[in-house]
Amino acid sequence: MTQPSLFARNSALDDAVQALARDLLAEGGPRISTMRNYRFAILPYQPSEEFALRQRIARLTAELRAAGWGVLSIDLQKLLLDRLRAMGEADVAALFASEKRQFAKSPGRGLEHLRSRISQHIEGEDGIAADVARVVGAFADAHPDDVDRTVVFIGRAGALYPFYRSSALLKHIDGRTRNIPVVLLYPGERRDGGLSFMGELPPDRDYRPRIYP
Repeated sequence: MTQPSLFARNSALDDAVQALARDLLAEGGPRISTMRNYRFAILPYQPSEEFALRQRIARLTAELRAAGWGVLSIDLQKLLLDRLRAMGEADVAALFASEKRQFAKSPGRGLEHLRSRISQHIEGEDGIAADVARVVGAFADAHPDDVDRTVVFIGRAGALYPFYRSSALLKHIDGRTRNIPVVLLYPGERRDGGLSFMGELPPDRDYRPRIYP
């Protein structure tokens, strides 16, 4: 069976990916941002479209690599799990046992307890952002001649909900990505002039990057 083309469906998601592809492959170099030294972009999508998004980004990745690009995909869920494992099995077990006790008293209280404890390990410039910067730096060092034709896709951001706001991630990696174009794949929606993470959190209007489409 013939594979459907990358942009076979006419939908908001397809429009966003198509616009991103066009700007990345623009003559003269990527133009995902109007700011020369701030090469970040956000591609929002409905959380229910997670698998459709992955399919389209996989096809875009293949298209970019065929055009001679280097593509780095960063999985935020993996980075989160790596952070939790680094706490040690005993501490993780104690954390979840404590969450269960709190949950028995109040589901909301249990979630807040878990959120506050996990956030300590992933927030700030030394948290998940440092892990992202490290991975990008290692990729750039391994491909020093390809930096101008490299893009980073940061995905699986939904795994950080409700422990982390992705807007904070972009702030903390600013200046730490070797000026390589970075695209945050954002599960959420535009609302009231901002972006609502997972469609659940209050809209965050503190965004500088280009938002696609």
